[in-house]
Amino acid sequence: MSLARRASAELAGTALLVAAVVGSGIAAARLSPHDAGLQLLQNAVATALALGALILTFGPVSGAHLNPVVSAVDWWLGRRASTGGLTGSELAAYVAAQCAGGVLGAVLANAMFDLPAVTWATTARAGGHLWLAEVTATAGLVLLVVTLARTGRTGAAPAAIGAYIGAAYWWTSSTSFANPAVTFGRMFSDTFAGIAPGSVPAFVAAQAAGGLLALAAATWWYPHAARDSADVVVPHDQEVTYR
Repeated sequence: MSLARRASAELAGTALLVAAVVGSGIAAARLSPHDAGLQLLQNAVATALALGALILTFGPVSGAHLNPVVSAVDWWLGRRASTGGLTGSELAAYVAAQCAGGVLGAVLANAMFDLPAVTWATTARAGGHLWLAEVTATAGLVLLVVTLARTGRTGAAPAAIGAYIGAAYWWTSSTSFANPAVTFGRMFSDTFAGIAPGSVPAFVAAQAAGGLLALAAATWWYPHAARDSADVVVPHDQEVTYR
């Protein structure tokens, strides 16, 4: 697969992921306006199912990283082993595509629900407890991804990763953004899933810290994890037979 094809898959996949997050949040707020718990449940279930489906759709093309932290870890592991993973230029293309996709996804969700294309989010999300939650959620996600690749269970990635994110909506105080591109995109929609621009830098920093923590843990627990960097999130960039 050419880099252009892989990057376009990352853009489209991240856009659809953010559209699912933001769109289901808007729908939940409209359908259950007086029940915050039900709104969160609806948002979490829709996001978990959409994420699993998107990994199945885009995984064979780009690996379905859909997350700059996952891509950065993939680059680092491949750099150590020289057996796969992203190169520096590929990492830059992936991250740019993911962030652009995050914005397009928010704009798409706004348009589908007859809202202005861009409305800057006003929901402030700040505080040490939320940043700790983002470190924890991102570390768990990255560790799961690396473990699945290292143990040859990438076939379970769509269900496992979708389940993890869906559950983390509930057991983290931040509702588990765990993704800088998604975080960036969500500031373009002043809706249930939005995050104020001023809150974004700290969230992204916490997510990066979580990625580093997961990388350290994976390197310790799986000394040869770098050998499987080409299989993150799922095996990709291989010859595909179309029928």
